Amino acid sequence: MSFTIGFLLFDDLTQLDFTGPLQVLSRAPGAETALIARKDGPVRTDCGLFILPTHTLDTAPDLDLLCVPGGFGVDAVMQDPLMIEFVRRQGAKARYVTSVCTGAFILGAAGLLKGVRATTHWRYHAHLSAFGAIPVNERVVHDGRVITGGGVTAGIDFALSVMREIAGDAVAASIQLGLEYDPAPPLDAGHPDRASSDVREAVEARFAPRMEAFEALVDTLTAQDG
Repeated sequence: MSFTIGFLLFDDLTQLDFTGPLQVLSRAPGAETALIARKDGPVRTDCGLFILPTHTLDTAPDLDLLCVPGGFGVDAVMQDPLMIEFVRRQGAKARYVTSVCTGAFILGAAGLLKGVRATTHWRYHAHLSAFGAIPVNERVVHDGRVITGGGVTAGIDFALSVMREIAGDAVAASIQLGLEYDPAPPLDAGHPDRASSDVREAVEARFAPRMEAFEALVDTLTAQDG
């Protein structure tokens, strides 16, 4: 039996938010993947890699699982009525509605996180509540058919968690071993609670202009909804 997995693509998505989960989920039993963009033509990722979509919004099949990656490009998607309506429509029918990193805010803009426990990149976490979500400080959060992952690299943990949900422990474990997913980073700085204050301050400073723009957008969108 086929299981159709759709990834929403848009310019300036974070490449690993997409390719990490794709590498795992494409190995699901019966998996058929649909790479869905607003229009035909290459989609530019944040690191310069281009992705060729397989479908547009108009040609996309009904999905068993919708996966929305994050990246700076989420801002434009959150303001695009066609993209948001597509996510809302597919999300209403899909067996699973999922996101990685700031892709959660696209789900939120589509009204799919109201009253739902969810996570996202640590720096954006507090803003989930603006869309009615219940922020949970975990790497992967399941709430019924909605599954959300934390920032960037959490996408692999997220995808293995989704695989466990849809195909069972044995399949998920075999995929994990096949990919030799056994992370052992050289530094213990991958979470703000463990990073040194100097590292966290440097990252906060780098994010500051981005967060100012994002917070203004969230204020605008939530004011419109109100």
